[in-house]
Amino acid sequence: MHDLKWIRENPSAFDEGLARLGVEPQSANLLELDEKRRSQIQILQDAQTRRNAASKEIGRAKAEGDDQAAQSLIDEVAELKDIIQSGEDQERQADAALKAVLSELPNLPLDDVPVGADESDNLEIRKWGEPRALDFAPKEHFEIGEALGLMDFELAAKISGARFVVLKGALARLERALASFMLDLHTGEFGYQEVVPPALVRDDALFGTGQLPKFAEDLFATTNDYWLIPTAEVPLTNLVRESILEESELPLRFTAWTPCFRSEAGAAGKDTRGMIRQHQFSKVELVSLTTPETSLEEHDRMTACAEEVLKRLELPYRVVVLSTGDMGFSARKTHDIEVWLPGQSAYREISSCSVCGDFQARRMNARYRPADDKELRFVHTLNGSGLAVGRTLIAVLENYQEEDGSVSVPPALRPYLGGLDKIAAH
Repeated sequence: MHDLKWIRENPSAFDEGLARLGVEPQSANLLELDEKRRSQIQILQDAQTRRNAASKEIGRAKAEGDDQAAQSLIDEVAELKDIIQSGEDQERQADAALKAVLSELPNLPLDDVPVGADESDNLEIRKWGEPRALDFAPKEHFEIGEALGLMDFELAAKISGARFVVLKGALARLERALASFMLDLHTGEFGYQEVVPPALVRDDALFGTGQLPKFAEDLFATTNDYWLIPTAEVPLTNLVRESILEESELPLRFTAWTPCFRSEAGAAGKDTRGMIRQHQFSKVELVSLTTPETSLEEHDRMTACAEEVLKRLELPYRVVVLSTGDMGFSARKTHDIEVWLPGQSAYREISSCSVCGDFQARRMNARYRPADDKELRFVHTLNGSGLAVGRTLIAVLENYQEEDGSVSVPPALRPYLGGLDKIAAH
């Protein structure tokens, strides 16, 4: 949610920020709605002030024996009561109309975010690692997994339909090992607190992080007013909703390994084979809550934490800054980490780390009390994948594949697999 006071003071800057996202100017419409709301509030306040004054005058008129004046004042108070009741309804309607427009508008990009239409305009900022030179034609992950007899899409389709998978045996254990490895790294070395959050949330939680109302079609809803989480960002960020924190508590850093559920409504025809884009997948999420002064530094730190997972697994990757046309609704700036997949001969997204400023905090009413100031301020929120577990499994299969169809286990994961150093068909 945007700061209306800032929009009133900087309407041109607001529209310029939206223009970088390809969104039409909105300040004139917002300020008109805001003026209607403020005018209605003023009418209400004037009516309430007059009602209070008239109520006192009734007592004086009766004390002076002026029954006619008293009755006239009683009639005026009754009329004012109707005006106030009607005015409160109109104020609620004006407020709802303003919030409806505001809730649909994306966050404004930071000045250093590249302007572009889509992912083709993303800006690469660094690479790490060299893709392994293979002396055989590399296979894609689903070819490897199916040949091992441990990755079954047909069986999943019988149970649930398209865009699901059943992992068995060593691959099921590998996914669990990857998640445990990531959690141990983030909690043991990077100071994140592990959380086991709910996987079902209410409307307000998804509104807080920006998925609702605009992106309902991307979500799965239950029949009793719950939503399945699309990412642990939602419950983790909402841990501080409607809270007032002390500055000394910040930064707060949370991590969680959860299932994630997405309808992939706009993904028709994309990545239809394999595990790249599924309705259900697991992810280790990172969420930070900071002061405004430290959020950009925290963004770089979070990205580095996610990168370290790939470094420990010795998986080549690159980091890009998303263009305005590829960035998410709530983000001010996003770093995507893309891992090398030899089966596709391409870098593919494995993590997005975003700084959101106070955009989500305003929607959640999450504030903190500065150490040297009595006035409350909104926290800044950040979120990132540390990492998408299924996509990391894909990267391990493709980068560690052998010509005989087996897969070597990265050294960092072997302690989590009881010393197993190779996954082979039996």
